[in-house]
Amino acid sequence: MTLTPRPGILEVAPYVGGEAAIPGKNRVIRLASNENPLGPSPKAVAAYATLEKEIHRYPDGGALALREALARNEDLEPARIVCGAGSDELIALLVRGYAGPGDEVLHSAHGFLMYSISARTAGAEPIAAPERDLTADVDALLERVSDRTRLVFLANPNNPTGSYLTEAELRRLRDGLPEAVLLVIDAAYAEYATQDDYCSAMDLVAEFDNVVVTRTFSKIHGLAALRLGWAYCPPAVADVLNRLRGPFNVSQAAQAAGIAAIQDRQHVARSRAHNARWLAWTAERLAALGFDPRPSAGNFLLVRFDEEPGRSAEAALADLKKHGILVRAMGGYGLPEALRITIGTESESRAVVQALEGFAARGPSDAGVGS
Repeated sequence: MTLTPRPGILEVAPYVGGEAAIPGKNRVIRLASNENPLGPSPKAVAAYATLEKEIHRYPDGGALALREALARNEDLEPARIVCGAGSDELIALLVRGYAGPGDEVLHSAHGFLMYSISARTAGAEPIAAPERDLTADVDALLERVSDRTRLVFLANPNNPTGSYLTEAELRRLRDGLPEAVLLVIDAAYAEYATQDDYCSAMDLVAEFDNVVVTRTFSKIHGLAALRLGWAYCPPAVADVLNRLRGPFNVSQAAQAAGIAAIQDRQHVARSRAHNARWLAWTAERLAALGFDPRPSAGNFLLVRFDEEPGRSAEAALADLKKHGILVRAMGGYGLPEALRITIGTESESRAVVQALEGFAARGPSDAGVGS
C-alpha cells in the first residue's frame, strides 16, 4: 500500500518567499520581502543576545511577559493575546480551529497567499472575492458569504496592493456577516499606516465575539528571522488557539527581543518616518517615469508596468536583477503586470529608481527580458 497524504494536500502550491540572492552577484539589494531597511531596534538585538547561555531551557509557554508588554503598549487585555511563530502560524491555527472539509474560507482576490494555502491544508475551500480598484470590496465579500463560510480574512493594509479599508467599512463588513463567521483582520502593516481614517480594529475585538486581529514583529520591528506574531481575540477564540498551538511555540529569545522592540518607541518612530519619506519619494519618481505606483499604506509599493514586450513587469524584473536589485514578481497574486517594491534605505531607494530610469529610457526594441 502506497503512503499517501490526506486528500487535497498535494493540490496546495507551497508558499514561495521573496528571493534573497542573485547568482553571480556578491552584493544584492533585497527589496522583495517588505523587511525593515533600518533593521531591528538595537535594544531588541541586545535582549536577544542575553539568552545565549539559556538555550538549554524551555521558553515560557504562555509568553506571559511578552503578552503583558503588548497589553501595556496597546492598552489591551493580556488574556486575550495569543503569541505565535509569526502571524502565519496564527492564521493557520485559526483555520484549523474553525474550518475543515466542506467549509469555505473567504478572502479578497489579491489578499495574502497564506489565507488560501491555510484553507486548503485544512481541507476547506478558499473563495476569492473580486476587488474594486485593487481594494477589498465589502459588497463583493458579503455577496460570497454562504452557509458554508466559516472565516473571512482581510489584510488591512493589504499585501501586496497597499490599499486599506476604513473603520466604517470594516464595521460594515463585520455587521454584514453571520455571527457564526469569524472575521480575521490581518494588520501586519498597521504601524506604517498613518492615514487619519485607518484603524487597526482592536476596538472591534473588544465589541464583538467574532473578530480577531493578527499582528507581527516581522515588519516595522525588523524581527522577521525570529518568527514572532500575535493575535488579539475574543476569550473563546484565544482559548481555541491556546489549545491548538504548540506548548512552546515561541522561543524565549524571540520573546525577549519582542519585549525590547515594542518598548523602543523611538526606533518605531524612526522606522515609520523613514518609510513615509522614502515611500513618497519613490512613488513620485516612478510616476514621473511613466510607471503606475499604487497608493500604499504599507512599507512597499505595487508598481504596474506596460504589457508590451520589453516594457513589462517581467522585463523590468530581469533588468533590476542585472543591477543586483531584487523585488517581488506578482504573478502568484494574479497581478502579472506588477512588481512589489519594498521601501529600502535611502541609497537602496535611489538605486532602484536609477535602475528603472535606465529601463524606462530604453525603447521596447532593446529592453527585452534578456537584454
